[in-house]
Amino acid sequence: MELRVLKYFLAVVNAGTVTKAARVLHVTQPTLSRQLMDLEDELGQKLFVRSNHTITLTQEGILFRRRAEEIMEMVNKTEAEFHSMGASVTGDIYLGCGETNAMKLIAELFNDLHKEYPGVHFHMYSGNAEDVLDRLDKGTLDFGVIIQPVNITKYNSINLPYREVWGLAMRKDNPLAKNKFITKEDLARVPILCSRQLIKTHNALNPYIQWLGQDWNSINVVATYNLIFNAALMVEAGLGCAVAIDKLINTTSVSNLCFRPFKPKLESALNVVWKKDQVFSSAAKLFIAKMQEKFTGQEKNL
Repeated sequence: MELRVLKYFLAVVNAGTVTKAARVLHVTQPTLSRQLMDLEDELGQKLFVRSNHTITLTQEGILFRRRAEEIMEMVNKTEAEFHSMGASVTGDIYLGCGETNAMKLIAELFNDLHKEYPGVHFHMYSGNAEDVLDRLDKGTLDFGVIIQPVNITKYNSINLPYREVWGLAMRKDNPLAKNKFITKEDLARVPILCSRQLIKTHNALNPYIQWLGQDWNSINVVATYNLIFNAALMVEAGLGCAVAIDKLINTTSVSNLCFRPFKPKLESALNVVWKKDQVFSSAAKLFIAKMQEKFTGQEKNL
C-alpha cells in the first residue's frame, strides 16, 4: 500500500466526489477511480457506496479513514522532525490535553520558548485522558497533559505545580446555589452529569469514588460527558448539575451558571507525560528541559 494511495483516498473522502478530488489532486477521474478500486481489491473490502453524484463510506471505509488519517499524521510528523534536524533548535511539538486551567502554565512556557526559539512551533489536541493517551501511544502526540485519576506508570512524567478543585456546576436558580459547599448528601438530591473518566468504578484509586464511599448508588447520573463545554450547555438547559472542575465554565454575571466546591475538598493532581522509549526532536528535548526547570518544586495559584 502506497502513501500516495492513502492521500488519494482521503482526498476523495474530504471532497465527497471522485470528480472534485481528481481536480484537487490534478489527476484524471478514471485514474483516481482505478486507484480506489485497486485499494479495495488489495484490502478485500468495499470502502465506498457509489452513487451518481456522491460517495458514502461503508463501515469498513470509516475504519480505514481513521487508520489512514493516523498514518498520514505520523508521516507528516516524521518528515517535520527530520527537516528540523540541524544546529539550530527548530521543529514541532505535539501536545494533547484535557480541559484544565493549568494549561495557562503550558501556554506561558510555549510563549517563552517561542520567543527564544522562533523556529519551534506547537500543535495542540484537546480530548480526555483516554483520547490523549491513545494518541500518545500511537506516536501522533509527543506529550499529554493528564488530570488524575489515571494510571501513568508506563510513561515518563513531570508533575504540574497545580491542583484542580472539583465541585458542582449548576444554574444560579438551583436551590443548591445558596450553599457555599456541596456535600455527598447534596449530590443525592439532584440529577447529575458526570465525566466518564471520573466515574470508572473499576479504578480502585479513583478519588471521586473514595470521596462518595457507600453513597455512590444514591447518585442519579442522568448523563456522562468527556469535555465540559457541551455538558455546561445541558446544565444551562436544565438537565441537571455537572460534576466539574473549577474555572472551566463561565460563572460571571452574564452567565446563568455557578460553581460550588465539594466539602470535604476533592482535588486532582496533573501530570505532563511522554513515552519512555520516545526519540525526541531537539525542540521536544528542550521542552522537557524547560518544564523541569520551570515546574519542579513549585506550586501555582491560577
